[in-house]
Amino acid sequence: MPHRPLILATGNPGKLREFRALLRDLPFDLHSLGDLSVASPEEAGASFVENAMLKARHAATVAAGFRGDWAPGVAAIADDSGLEVDALGGAPGIYSARYAGPGADDAANNAKLLRALADIPAGQRRARYRCALVFVSGAKDPEPLIAEGIWEGSVLDAPRGSGGFGYDPYFWLPDLGLTAAQLDPEDKNRLSHRGIAMRALRDQLAARESAALEKAPQEQAPQEQAPQAQAAQEHSARDRLRVRPNP
Repeated sequence: MPHRPLILATGNPGKLREFRALLRDLPFDLHSLGDLSVASPEEAGASFVENAMLKARHAATVAAGFRGDWAPGVAAIADDSGLEVDALGGAPGIYSARYAGPGADDAANNAKLLRALADIPAGQRRARYRCALVFVSGAKDPEPLIAEGIWEGSVLDAPRGSGGFGYDPYFWLPDLGLTAAQLDPEDKNRLSHRGIAMRALRDQLAARESAALEKAPQEQAPQEQAPQAQAAQEHSARDRLRVRPNP
């Protein structure tokens, strides 16, 4: 099966690494917004799903002229994800990437989170990562695919581990006795909110591709039958001429 262009609607290096690992065996030629020298749009949505949809359609739109050709069918995939802390009313939530302000880095966001939780005891720091993924086959795809994933844990008051990105060094997984930053990348992709959402999205993609393959022969059949029907009509006309009675 030939590979098709798929734009990953992010410039976040950590997300790019995870996306490439999660999508490596699908029939797509992966490119990021950075490959197109395009910035992500403003995240103006009121939910993770709304922001992911906005970013996916934006990526598919700017990729319409990808490689110098007009290609309105270029697909795109986008995620919006973040950390929800119960003791903070769900914050940072959709503002996770800019919790400490526009342009804030991971260190600044984590520092603000720790300040907000300074008076919250360890037993009341329950949190979860939430991810919404959206796939569009083109900028105006009327039936985008949407999948979500949740990863439960809590927030520590000191970092552990050097892997991952974002809030991972503080995101404690009690069942494993590790933070997300201490996990092997393959284990993280298997367990994480993004991994859960991606597997759900892959199932939807597989179902869509299967339906398209089943539909194609049905659409082709009438075209193949048309010449045969015409030949039969001509043959019948010749037979009638041969048996026409003398006047």
